[in-house]
Amino acid sequence: MDVLEQSQRIAHEENIRDKEDLFLLKTAALYHDSGFLHAYTGHEEAGCKIVRKELPHFGISTKQLDAICGMIMATKIPQSPKNKLEEIICDADLDYLGRPDFFKIGNTLFLEMKQRGMVNSEREWNQIQVKFLKAHHYFTPANIKSRELLKLKHLAMVEQML
Repeated sequence: MDVLEQSQRIAHEENIRDKEDLFLLKTAALYHDSGFLHAYTGHEEAGCKIVRKELPHFGISTKQLDAICGMIMATKIPQSPKNKLEEIICDADLDYLGRPDFFKIGNTLFLEMKQRGMVNSEREWNQIQVKFLKAHHYFTPANIKSRELLKLKHLAMVEQML
């Protein structure tokens, strides 16, 4: 739901007004992590399978499905958006990196990854965080303006923890 909310905020700030574009963006935001129902690694591909199976029952065209899946696939790390809507969903997906709830959300991700045996310690997690934060960049002017500075502060704080 956070990605939906942030997608709508960013779209508004980026002056996206076309009803079709907004519908596709909202749909992609709602389905972007649905693949976790079937897979952890490759959940974007699994999400697209769900979208392509279920959404035609609601009158979604092949062209619309392609756009929705394009947005879902753009969120795969490393992110690779090819158009403005894909940039928006990518920024919405990692919006928390530059928000005050960064550490709260980061801790839930740490616990998730620890449970899956993907990290063993907070130190290891913080090393991953530093590498990720250094590599990450926002795509939209809206998020560069509103999130980049705090993201860089978070990076400095995590580096200090090491």
